[in-house]
Amino acid sequence: MASETTTEAEGGPERPNRILDAGALRALAHPLRVQIYDILSQYGPQTSSSLAALTGESSGATSYHLRALARQDLIREVTGRGTGRERWWERPVGGVELSGPEAARTPAGRAAMQVVMTETLNRRHQQLMAWIATAMDTEPEEWRGASMISTGTARLTSAQLAALTSRIQTIIDETVDTYRDQQGEDVRPVTIRSDVFPLPPEGA
Repeated sequence: MASETTTEAEGGPERPNRILDAGALRALAHPLRVQIYDILSQYGPQTSSSLAALTGESSGATSYHLRALARQDLIREVTGRGTGRERWWERPVGGVELSGPEAARTPAGRAAMQVVMTETLNRRHQQLMAWIATAMDTEPEEWRGASMISTGTARLTSAQLAALTSRIQTIIDETVDTYRDQQGEDVRPVTIRSDVFPLPPEGA
């Protein structure tokens, strides 16, 4: 399994990838917190009330988990927005790496990494399947035609694999840096996914 997770809020010179320490990883290793973190990454700032509507949880529950994430600097309050009763939260710009040496050193750290990866990938898969199930009936042709679900197989060395992933990541980073904060009537959040990994050897 991959040792790094990056999100739509990542990239650029403003904030480099953060390697999560054990405390931050434990704080994130909860299904609802992963969901909240992912929503903030994909859809931008939210309140506890808007997150409650998106997750199906109570605003009390989302507020509790927001505070837990904020204590580890995984999210932050949006400066100058909201009131004392309606606080807005955002995910700081930058990717996160789950595989830091501190987290990987203990069974508890590795278990927390597994929870975060599993919950994140499950959510990504659910979004993909929801798109497949509804796109033909509900999405305009221009959005269906511009989207892509593709896979391919090549026989590579580890150096060639590293070069390929670097090229793909560069394209993703450039796109995110250019359009991360774009606004407009025709603008929608778009998830950009890249899964590149070696298959088991033949016969394994």
